[in-house]
Order: sequence, then structure tokens, then C-alpha cells
Amino acid sequence: MQTNYSYPLESDWTPEEVVQVMHLYNLVEQAYEFGAKVEDLNAAYRDFKQVVRSKMIEKQLDKAFTEASGYSIYRCMQTAQKTGRAQIKMTTNN
Repeated sequence: MQTNYSYPLESDWTPEEVVQVMHLYNLVEQAYEFGAKVEDLNAAYRDFKQVVRSKMIEKQLDKAFTEASGYSIYRCMQTAQKTGRAQIKMTTNN
């Protein structure tokens, strides 16, 4: 994990949309660093998908986020959806 990095954001997003996307980024970071509630991750991902409707753009943002932070949105959400637990704690091996 890098300590200083820029979040991948699109210049045409509104401030509200930036907040929605940042919320997911922050929860994914939290899931890797401390653990996060699956319910919170799922809600943030639903909001994220309201902003990022294109699967191609979603993949590009995830790739940029992973390269910058070392954390994968895709893997985190995959784990959240498959687990039967209320909370997940990601590792870089997930």
C-alpha cells in the first residue's frame, strides 16, 4: 500500500458524484486496513454504480485505484458478495 496517492476521478462528475465514488474508495481501503461491514460496502457500491454505469469505466477506475493503492475494488466486492459474514477483512492475497 502506498501512503500518498491520487484517487481516480472523472472531471465531469458533480461534487455529489465525487462524494459517492470516494465513499466506496474509502470503504475498500477500510476493508483492507481494518475491516468493513458488508452492508456498508454493498450500499456504497450501489451508489458508485449510479455514477459509474459503464462496466468498461468501472474496470478502468478499479485498475487505476489498484495501481495507486494496492487495493482492488473488484476483489473486495467479490468477497463481500460471497461471504455470509456481516464484516470482511481483506488481505492483499484475497
